[in-house]
Amino acid sequence: MLDVLSYKEESEARRKRKDSKTTGKCNTAAENGEVLNGLSVAADEKPPGTAVRDEFGSQLKIIQINDQVRELQTILRDKETERGDFVFYADRLIRLVVEEGLNQLPYETCTVTTPTGASYEGLAFQRGNCGVSIMRSGEAMEKGLRDCCRSIRIGKILIKVNEECKTPMVYYAKFPPGIDQRKVLLMYPLLTDSGATIITAIKVLLDHGVKQENILLLNVFATPNGVKQLLKNFPSVTILTSEVHSDCPSYFGQRYFGTD
Repeated sequence: MLDVLSYKEESEARRKRKDSKTTGKCNTAAENGEVLNGLSVAADEKPPGTAVRDEFGSQLKIIQINDQVRELQTILRDKETERGDFVFYADRLIRLVVEEGLNQLPYETCTVTTPTGASYEGLAFQRGNCGVSIMRSGEAMEKGLRDCCRSIRIGKILIKVNEECKTPMVYYAKFPPGIDQRKVLLMYPLLTDSGATIITAIKVLLDHGVKQENILLLNVFATPNGVKQLLKNFPSVTILTSEVHSDCPSYFGQRYFGTD
């Protein structure tokens, strides 16, 4: 019996010594900015996107960046990606943006009865949300919104650049009734340096009585200058994107719809 107890005590002591050494190595590596579990860790490292959010404030929101999101962004930027794969992975990334966008909408508490007769305290969307896509690239995001909200109303804006004056012109706009009282999910995958197309679309919404604070831009790729221009013109509009990067994939719409 004594031998068994001695063995257990010795094993426990070895385990504690090993844990102590491992903890010390991890702490030292983290302090020195070394590699832990295959990830580079800097002593003052912040979560991805933190610096960008700090620069532009709470009106810019970026979906949580993880390996899956980074892989999707990489595939969409790869010139070797075939169109079928491009559409498939673009839809996946768009869906992630839309899902996070729904978290920004207002909810209200509700009570439902389960099939077993129990009461469940839950949440439900407040009524009055709608989507608006900027044609044509913005239509690529409609499926993601429909997949999440089957009955949501979606309006459209067609904006083209006038070849003579090189400025965006509105050729068509159709919105759900009572849009001035709704939360609007404005859909367009690219926010370029000028932001001209999206800025023009927001002006149209404002002309129809929509408040800036009721507009949420659902976006896939944005540039820092584009974010700056948009928030300079409309400081109360909220931008939700997957990435803010100086290299904006301007070919997104052409590759998605097969017109490249």
